[in-house]
Amino acid sequence: MSEPTNSLPGMMPLVELHCHIEGTVSPMLAQRLAVRHGIDLSAVIDPDGNYIWDSFASFLKVYDAMSAAVQTPEDYFDITRAYYRDAAAQGLRYGEMFISPAHAAQHGISYPTLLDAIGEALAQVEAECGVIGRLILTCVRHYGVKQAEQVARLAASHPHPMVVGFGMAGDEAYGTPRDFAGVFQIAKGAGLHLTAHAGELMGPESVRGMVDELDVARIGHGVRVHEDPDLVHELADRGLALELCPSSNVCMNVVASIAEHPIGAYFRSGLNVTISTDDPPFFRTDIGAEYASVAATHGLSPEDMLQISRNAMTAAFCDEDIKKDILRDMDIWERAATCAES
Repeated sequence: MSEPTNSLPGMMPLVELHCHIEGTVSPMLAQRLAVRHGIDLSAVIDPDGNYIWDSFASFLKVYDAMSAAVQTPEDYFDITRAYYRDAAAQGLRYGEMFISPAHAAQHGISYPTLLDAIGEALAQVEAECGVIGRLILTCVRHYGVKQAEQVARLAASHPHPMVVGFGMAGDEAYGTPRDFAGVFQIAKGAGLHLTAHAGELMGPESVRGMVDELDVARIGHGVRVHEDPDLVHELADRGLALELCPSSNVCMNVVASIAEHPIGAYFRSGLNVTISTDDPPFFRTDIGAEYASVAATHGLSPEDMLQISRNAMTAAFCDEDIKKDILRDMDIWERAATCAES
C-alpha cells in the first residue's frame, strides 16, 4: 500500500468519479501480472519502475502493452483491490471506475464473469477499508455505434447492483454525439446514469453536443469549456458536473501545468467541478496528490476542497443512502477540523 499523499488537514474524505480500471495498474503490479502470464514488459517499464511514454501515441502503446498482462478474472480482482486499498490510504471514501468489456472479452472473460471478479474485490475492500466503489460500463467512441450498442445491451441484459452508470470514452473526433443517441437511450432505459468524455482533445462544441444530444448528467474532463463563455454559464446554471483530471490534462499537453489548469477559475465561477485521476500511475499521481496539488497551486482552502469533494459525492451515480452517509461524514469531518483550529 502506498504512503499517503493527502496533505489536506486530518485526511479529508475524498471522492473520485473518473478512473479507468486498466489505467489504475501500477508498474509494480503490471510486472507481477506479466510474470504470471509469461509476458515481457521491460520495453514499457523503466528500471526505476515507471511507465515509459512521452506522447499520446506512446501512451496508448504502453497502455495497450500493459493491458495485455490483464488476462484473467483473478487479474481483475487483484487490480481492483489494489487500487481501492491504496486510494483508501489517501482518504478516498467513494470512487467510480470505468470498465469496458471489450478487453476482457479478448481473453475469453464474459461480462458476468468480469463483474463477479470486480464486484468481489469491491465488496472486500469495502469491508476491510470502508471505501465504497461502483462501476460505469463504458463504450469506446471510435469503435463505432454498433459496438457501443452491444455494450449498452450488455448492461440492459445483465443488471448488476455495482454497475450504476454508462459512459463513452475514445476519440472525440469520431462521428457525432447524435450518432450515439440510441445507444444512450438503451443505457438510460436500463436505469443507468449517463456520462461521456468530451472537451479534452476537442473544444467546447464537443461538450455541447454531449449535453444537448445525449442528455448526460456529467462530462468526463470538460477542461476546455472556458473557450465558450456561454457554455460555462449554461453548465453552471444546470449544475452539470465536470470530471476534471488535472495531472492527466498536463501530461497529455491539454494544459501546460497545474497552475495553468482552469479548475480554480471554474470553481470560483460556480461550475460544478470534481477531481479525479484518470489513469493515475501513468501520470505519477494518486487521488490524495490530485486534491492536494490543486489546493496548493490554486489557493483553495480546505473548505473549498471539501466542497469539491461534496460536489463529487452529490454527482455520484450511487444510491441516495450511500450519498447521505458519506455527506454526513464530511459534515462531521468539517466540524472536527473547525474545532481543531479554534
